Amino acid sequence: MTKTSSKHPGTPADGLPVVDLSLADGTPADRARLHETLRHAATEVGFFQLTGHGVPAAEQAELAEAMRAFFALPEADRLAVSNLNSPHYRGYTRTGDERTGGSRDWRDQLDIGAELPPHVPGPGEPPYWWLEGPNQWPDALPALRPAALGWIGRLGAVAERLLHELLTAIGADPGFYDYAFKGHPHLRLKLVRYPGTAPDGAGQGVGAHKDYGFITLLLQDTVGGLQVERPDGSFLEVPPMEGAFVVNLGELLEVATDGYLKATRHRVVSPPGAHERYSVPFFYNPRLDAHIEPLDFPHAHHAPGATQDPANPLFAEFGRNELKGYLRAHPEVTRRHHPELAA
Repeated sequence: MTKTSSKHPGTPADGLPVVDLSLADGTPADRARLHETLRHAATEVGFFQLTGHGVPAAEQAELAEAMRAFFALPEADRLAVSNLNSPHYRGYTRTGDERTGGSRDWRDQLDIGAELPPHVPGPGEPPYWWLEGPNQWPDALPALRPAALGWIGRLGAVAERLLHELLTAIGADPGFYDYAFKGHPHLRLKLVRYPGTAPDGAGQGVGAHKDYGFITLLLQDTVGGLQVERPDGSFLEVPPMEGAFVVNLGELLEVATDGYLKATRHRVVSPPGAHERYSVPFFYNPRLDAHIEPLDFPHAHHAPGATQDPANPLFAEFGRNELKGYLRAHPEVTRRHHPELAA
């Protein structure tokens, strides 16, 4: 049995709060308990474990199997879908080719989004429309496409429900941001492999960062390494919990609530030696052209203010934030396809 903290119900003494989303279908007392735990997790920590989400273990296993099959392909098959081929930043990134905070991340990954026709920005249109377009799929693994696109649909529904309950928990209109997700929201996932410690001994699986959007749901395997930054600057290890998703809030929600909802820096430390770690982060993001209005909620006067970082200005228009992240993380793709944006 998991020990809980005396500070707040639903919080393990040695880990993140645990939120049971199935309580949303329960009695008024169940819903009140859900909202209390959710409000605490979102305002004090910014991270939590999500159970009761309704995604069967068989579907999680199916996606994990397809992911491992992709990384087991010969390198030539993976490089055939390299993101260097894509002006939309979709496809495979070799180990060490993505950067966080200016340093290389020792992981390789496949970036996948909603399957849409390419949107080449016309005269006067913002360049972030380059982020909308088709995926790249390996010919040798036809099962990957339905598994990944099915996952986007499944987790998109979970995240939408979670956002509604979160807004309810802080006294806001649960549908306040529905307008931002109408049409083609920018839903994405990454299939990620951390292949162990880098040859130079660097332990950065992925560097400390915050996510840009609204909500991230992470499916991780049984190998640890995910860490969440505490207020004192130290890092808390996030142990895997079978069947649960690790959830964190993005910077748009922090800015929209003037810091009342918390986006927290996090990182992944490379697994030791030649051990491998696999994970699937899913990003629940609004339309690229959505202008995120400040949230109207009763506790706004208690908001501490959003974090300010001169090196990372945040914009109300989501696409500008998302494009900024890709330009920084994938400089080679930018130089090849968008040299006018490289500066």
